[in-house]
Amino acid sequence: MSLLFSPFTFEAPAGPLTLPNRIVVAPMCQYSADQGQATDWHLTHWTNMLNSGAGLFTIEATAVSAVGRISPGCLGLWDDATQAALGDKLHRARRLAPHMPVCIQISHAGRKASSAAPWDGGMLIAPENGGWQTVAPSALPHLPQETAPTELSLADIAQIKADFVNTAKRSHELGIEAVELHAAHGYLLHQFLSPLSNQRTDQYGGSFENRIRFPLEVFKAVREAFGGTLGMRISGTDWVDGGWTVEETAELSVQLKQAGAQFVHISSGGVSPLQKITLGPEYQVHLAKAVKEASDLTTIAVGLITEPAQAEAVLQRGDADLVALARSFLYKPRWGWEAAVTLGGTVDSQHQYWRSLPREAKNIFNDAKIGMR
Repeated sequence: MSLLFSPFTFEAPAGPLTLPNRIVVAPMCQYSADQGQATDWHLTHWTNMLNSGAGLFTIEATAVSAVGRISPGCLGLWDDATQAALGDKLHRARRLAPHMPVCIQISHAGRKASSAAPWDGGMLIAPENGGWQTVAPSALPHLPQETAPTELSLADIAQIKADFVNTAKRSHELGIEAVELHAAHGYLLHQFLSPLSNQRTDQYGGSFENRIRFPLEVFKAVREAFGGTLGMRISGTDWVDGGWTVEETAELSVQLKQAGAQFVHISSGGVSPLQKITLGPEYQVHLAKAVKEASDLTTIAVGLITEPAQAEAVLQRGDADLVALARSFLYKPRWGWEAAVTLGGTVDSQHQYWRSLPREAKNIFNDAKIGMR
């Protein structure tokens, strides 16, 4: 029996959430929203991902406020208009796919907001060109030549915490089963964690305990408001001397578990242009392994895991409990089907696809029945 195709259950306050397998579609920004509102692109993309054979689909980084968007085209969930648009597209996509639990990654980009889409260069957009003033724990720009963000006041920090709670509540109203707080890749919660971006001298800066204070406060506030499965995406290391470390990630994960987290999702980097990363297959898995061993919290591994045998090996070694893929699902939207063929698993499929399978894959669809005359 493949571990990748064995079920997994999260035990949340509102009740258990069982995944049919341990394949997670990681959140992938599409930069295709209109004023934060989901569009037909999201309908098409989400329908594809929900038909992928994965066990859990995660909606891309979704901003908790307009100024928290990475780019003008980023998805949001902060008011009735953004909720209506997201709800409409998600409801329609779910009607066109087998049942699959859905997670949403909620985020504030901090000093990395007001950026152009990748295909437009990805750099900071000036206010006169449609950008906006960014905010951060400290008035330190991401790149030295950029305009500095505004340092957040205590009142600003309280408002952003309330924004996260608001987005989590709206997620619940839309029937989304899980929430992932984004504290990775150099965005706002990560900016508080890292001493490279957080040079505050108040209770939110300096020591490890102070730097984790705001991310933990956000988590606890969301935990109180959202009873579903809840976790956090964390950059396991900044890949910069003097930056955030895997040991700190592990200790934060211990405290998240005590605060009621169901999982952590471990990636890396993003907070500094000085990072030095040697890319290669499974280059972040060792970080997930270290966090899992130290915290005993359900851990999701991600990062250049592209082949079914790789994903299976990560689980067989005990390095993580679930495996997430991003770009592989963009390139192969039926990656889960191929993995089922390779590993002897099965997946649910819409009946319109039941006749699609080649001979070598004929038994991977659960409950498929075909009659012709």
